[in-house]
Amino acid sequence: MQSKSSPFRSIVIFTVIIIALIITLVVINNNKSESNGIEEIEEQPSIDGQPTLGDADAPVSVVEFGDFKCPACKAWGESIFPQLVSDYVDTGKVKFSYINVLFHGQESNLASLAAESVYKLNPDAYWEFHKALFKEQPSEDHDSSWITNEKLLEVAETIPNIDSEQLKSALNNQSELEEVNKDTTLVNAFNVKQTPTIMVNNIIIEKPFDYEAIKKAIDQALEGK
Repeated sequence: MQSKSSPFRSIVIFTVIIIALIITLVVINNNKSESNGIEEIEEQPSIDGQPTLGDADAPVSVVEFGDFKCPACKAWGESIFPQLVSDYVDTGKVKFSYINVLFHGQESNLASLAAESVYKLNPDAYWEFHKALFKEQPSEDHDSSWITNEKLLEVAETIPNIDSEQLKSALNNQSELEEVNKDTTLVNAFNVKQTPTIMVNNIIIEKPFDYEAIKKAIDQALEGK
């Protein structure tokens, strides 16, 4: 009797294992589908004192953690950012802020100091300087040393309403170092590991070049979900 029942018992056990594996795979796939390329965290970064584009009372906050030396940040600024501005910032639905990341060392620090100094000297000139500085990033060999005081002042001189002498003094004195350090504190607090990192309120977009994921997160935030 034992020899006859053993194969049947083995078949039952094998079937149960297969069913369990299928259920596990379904749960995993459902979880992946539900995440839809986003990660929800407990809080959103403070944008107090940060360069911010759009209506200060806009209901949704989008933040970029970026680095002026980062080629992916330049690409994001050229391909995704204009559409975001057109769809949501210009319509008053979103305010957009930029937080400096210093993943490329001294050059990142110097560029951030310049940008924060421009923002302090003339907030209205900040975004034009921001865009112009990214434009100066080499298309090839972006690891080469290109961010210098001379380059930063050269860029500033192409933009109206930036006092080059005041900017030069600010860079020499590192007068906005505290603002740069404040950004580094946020980078560490939110465990930023890549640039650009895009956040919609308290949602991290896992694939920053997936504009549909960004749109969905914004639309859900606008709907109060």
